[in-house]
Amino acid sequence: MEETENMQGEEIKEETATEEMQNEEVINEAVPETEAQKEAADSEEAQSEESENEEPDRKKGRDPELEAAIEAVLFATGNSVKMSRLAEVLERTEEEIREAAERMKKSYAKAGRGLILTELEDALQLGTKGEYYEYLIKLAKTPRRMTLSDTAIETLSIIAYKQPVTKAEIERIRGVSCEHAINRLLEYELIEEVGRLDAPGRPLLFGTTEQFLRSFGVRSLGELPVMSPELMQDFKEQAEAEAEEDLNVKVDV
Repeated sequence: MEETENMQGEEIKEETATEEMQNEEVINEAVPETEAQKEAADSEEAQSEESENEEPDRKKGRDPELEAAIEAVLFATGNSVKMSRLAEVLERTEEEIREAAERMKKSYAKAGRGLILTELEDALQLGTKGEYYEYLIKLAKTPRRMTLSDTAIETLSIIAYKQPVTKAEIERIRGVSCEHAINRLLEYELIEEVGRLDAPGRPLLFGTTEQFLRSFGVRSLGELPVMSPELMQDFKEQAEAEAEEDLNVKVDV
């Protein structure tokens, strides 16, 4: 009787040990699955965060690669580049270039950058903000300061509104010679020769430059104020007064 009870006891112990081993195996098998699930969850969370970070750009219609390419080209060039040329080089449409440029302008302003993107007619140029001029001249040669007389300003105004225009036409409007004024404007690169008139003698035609737009803070000639007849009359009166003064000087001599 005792032997039977002992045998039954041993069998119970063996069954208990077997159950414990099976439970342990189940636990061991469950651990890798839990870790794998955790890794999968972490991966999904990372992808979700990345997607959330990209979402604002998509909503704003941003194209970081295009904006970076435009910035690189303009920085390396140093001068203005036509949007049509940028579109050709970057294999995009002019509309895409224009939209990217507008976003870049806002981005520079919002970030408080020292750079600005300037639009001149249908061209773009990367430059520096005017408030940092004092730091730049410490490294670079001090640029020549432009000083324009009233005569030069009047001549420049006529060229800006009448271009392309010949020297004879400018002098007809002003009533006096403008040789010196034109030479000074050419020296300051505010005007340039843009061709010749198809007429006897083929006189030179003059027009304004991008430097003119930069100097007067306008993006295009379309932003210039309308020249009224009264202003043209003032120019003529000032020119007549100038001519009379020159005549008096010659008589005194």
